[in-house]
Amino acid sequence: MSLEKFKSLHNQNQPLLIANTWDAISSKAAEKAGFQVIGTSSHAIANILGYEDGENIPFEEMFFMVEKIAKSTSLLVSADFESGYSDDPQQVAKNVEKLVDAGILGINLEDGLTNGKDRSLGDISVLTDKIKAIKSHLQSKGKDIYINARIDTYTTKHPDAISETLKRIKAYETAGADGFFVPLINTDKDIKAVLETTKLPLNVFMKDGLKTYEEFAALGVHRVSYGNGIHAKITEDTNKAFDDLMKTKSLS
Repeated sequence: MSLEKFKSLHNQNQPLLIANTWDAISSKAAEKAGFQVIGTSSHAIANILGYEDGENIPFEEMFFMVEKIAKSTSLLVSADFESGYSDDPQQVAKNVEKLVDAGILGINLEDGLTNGKDRSLGDISVLTDKIKAIKSHLQSKGKDIYINARIDTYTTKHPDAISETLKRIKAYETAGADGFFVPLINTDKDIKAVLETTKLPLNVFMKDGLKTYEEFAALGVHRVSYGNGIHAKITEDTNKAFDDLMKTKSLS
């Protein structure tokens, strides 16, 4: 699949709606529904393998699932790659190369740090160095990938979220990022400020309490995703199904 095709989907008349999947079955369902791009959900993948979200899952297990997803569908695939599964930028670059070789066209790479549970905002140099290392390493091999730099200023409740976001956008763009994911950004003013600061695509998060797809589209957002939303809904439905089976001893 063409990386240029993947990039072009971020510049359509309407925002690119990502199908956040976690296995072959959910990916096939997304393809049947007519989605253009799959974005793997690290949260969902971690949960189905018995891990909590927050980079608690080993890279090898995450890679196994992402590779299976890519092989199960003809859709373009981007991987939620958390913070790269290493603190070493060169190791992150090698991890990303494995994704590229498996047919993955894009990654979400975040500047939020976790201790296995709580999220904090990393120093701006942390993600900058990882982006540079990835681009340099891949370029030396004649390869490339779309880096959607995730900025966790809003998820970590930074006291001046928009100013810090704009500062990070400039730094990550200079380092080689291809787009930006700013989860929980929601006001017209802040979204417009981002779109005025960079020409690169903006990805936002869709959930209850935030703007609708149509409202984001009207502001000029390029890409919309919803993380673990579908998997969480299915998990809730599964719990109810088993509860009902235990109570009624019937599937009807």
